[in-house]
Amino acid sequence: MPEAARTNIKKMDEQVEMLEHFGLKIVFLDPIGVAIFNADLAADEIPKAKLTDAIEGIMADKGFVVFKGDIPLGVEDFLRVSCWWGGRALLSTHSVHPATPERNPHIFRLSNDASQGIVGVGPQWHNDGSFIAETFSHAGYHMVRPAENGGGTFFCHQAKAFNALQLEQKEYWGRLSSVNATSGAVHPLVHEHPTLRRNCVWLHLGMTGAVIEKLPDEEGFRLLNEHELKDLCHQYNDLLNSGLTEGYSIKYEYDENDCLFIDNLTVAHRAALEAHASPDSQGLRIMHRSTVRGVHHLSPRFGLPPFFDIYASSPFGEGVWQSGGLGFRWDAEAKMQN
Repeated sequence: MPEAARTNIKKMDEQVEMLEHFGLKIVFLDPIGVAIFNADLAADEIPKAKLTDAIEGIMADKGFVVFKGDIPLGVEDFLRVSCWWGGRALLSTHSVHPATPERNPHIFRLSNDASQGIVGVGPQWHNDGSFIAETFSHAGYHMVRPAENGGGTFFCHQAKAFNALQLEQKEYWGRLSSVNATSGAVHPLVHEHPTLRRNCVWLHLGMTGAVIEKLPDEEGFRLLNEHELKDLCHQYNDLLNSGLTEGYSIKYEYDENDCLFIDNLTVAHRAALEAHASPDSQGLRIMHRSTVRGVHHLSPRFGLPPFFDIYASSPFGEGVWQSGGLGFRWDAEAKMQN
């Protein structure tokens, strides 16, 4: 076993021991994610930093943690717990639905009923905050009301997805950078996780306006053309979906009061189709989401700037350079709301 792998296993054992020392029970989900029991998220006292650091470390390695409990969690408690991770502060860029409790600007209220929350969000694989340089470090999901007939979220471990690529793909994808269709933010298609020190893939399938290739073995860049970008997006979509059979993606079905937090640099996610099904057939679904200020800029490589003016002419000549809305439509049949 490589030394790095042995070190990671030892560190995980120490983090689990830390949680158990504080009376928490953890259950490893299959194939990714961790469930945590016996945590009182509504408690007023501030948890020990070494406890939250241990949970954050487990989240980075396993992708997400979900706190299981029967007691409903208030909005302020959910937001307070969200600030245990990453930048330790909320960064909220979303619209506020009228049904949001007290119109709290830090709650992104999602539902399959337009009168209860914003509908149709997140049908394609993505990471939150692709429109800002540092992205969000973490995101939280509090299941206020799960639909009676299901409506979960798919999560994919992006370091394990990278490992599943062929060697030629790893090299090619490592020379690619995406440009957000609304802000022009530039992010590498492959980045090194700041704490895991493992390569992870990264591409927003709902808000990408262009992909830039660093030319191999020479200076300069080019844009992917329509055919190339469609092919890349389909490959990425297939890669993350393949994790469901290859052991690096999961479809998580929520219980009421579940409070789930993701490391936004470790896992991509997308809503299951059932999450958007009519409440008449699926049952009413209400979820609250929070987003946490980033700590690490997901900086592009090869000297590329953190932003381009996506609304101006392409600086790279011909190729896909799509601004505004949902960016490049890589699949005419795919629902594209994020």
